[in-house]
Amino acid sequence: MSKVKVAINGYGTIGKRVADAVTMQDDMEIIGVAKTRPNYEAFVAHDKGYDVYTLADRVDAMTSAGIPAAGTVEDMISKADVVVDCTPGGVGEKNKALYEKAGVKAIWQGGEDHDLAGCSFNAEANYAEALGKDFVRVVSCNTTGLCRVIYPLDQEYGVKKVRVTLMRRAADPNDIKTGPINAIVPNPIKLPSHHGPDVKSVIPHINITSTAVKLPTTLMHLHTLNIELEKECTADDVKAIFAKQPRVRMVGQGITSTAEVMELGKDLGRPRGDMWENCVWEDSVTMYEGELYFFQAIHQESDVIPENVDAIRAMMELESDGAKSVAKTNKAMGL
Repeated sequence: MSKVKVAINGYGTIGKRVADAVTMQDDMEIIGVAKTRPNYEAFVAHDKGYDVYTLADRVDAMTSAGIPAAGTVEDMISKADVVVDCTPGGVGEKNKALYEKAGVKAIWQGGEDHDLAGCSFNAEANYAEALGKDFVRVVSCNTTGLCRVIYPLDQEYGVKKVRVTLMRRAADPNDIKTGPINAIVPNPIKLPSHHGPDVKSVIPHINITSTAVKLPTTLMHLHTLNIELEKECTADDVKAIFAKQPRVRMVGQGITSTAEVMELGKDLGRPRGDMWENCVWEDSVTMYEGELYFFQAIHQESDVIPENVDAIRAMMELESDGAKSVAKTNKAMGL
């Protein structure tokens, strides 16, 4: 069977990781990546052997900079079965007309609104909903992380209420323009935050309220979760459920911070030191007065990457069973 042809529109923090993850799969291939300017990421893409495309008015500039442009973004789209749009939030919405005109399927990231695609995706929670879809939105890193732990708990014990506080990184490590430098910023000040409603775009019946603050760190997000369950259970029961989840890692063994979690990713030999799974502190999983509490760390640069691969597989109907797709993706990526 021929491989699904995947184009990556936007080769930045997420796009370059999706491209590499797709390359690891045996049922899909990268036919090109798009960059708007010849920065170091464009040179790396070219050196890796990816065909680099750009905007129509920048083809000459890209070529003059030393990267022979393979053509325009429109040229790239015309060759693809599916486009993974990894452009900055708000930009992807403007690209929808291009994808519709070309008759190509498209995936957007969590920076876009649910209504753009009409289907917000998490592989464990609603894989079947994306089967054969033309447009899908892979939810944000935080929403992905929340769905991965809320969904199995709801399946096993029923979730009555979720309260979550997100301690957010201020920027990605390579971002030199964004703060705060020395402050903790309520984000947003008006409560609740958007993360709860975003979880409901995947698991509509979940009763969830979220708040968030932005911190002067670039490593990871940290979540504090408080969950009321319909059925009684113990902390050990919850740990056993999390241990079975293919994209949840229980951490301990002296790991007490997000810095040490990221060091673990490097020690495991992960590409770029990425932690694709949720990292739940095992010792934090506690039942207190009938309610569940725990901490988890979310690597904002990478936890959505395997979800993008599964979204491609669902949309192209390469695999009808979500669990089988997750297992295939994880094995190929070494997760």
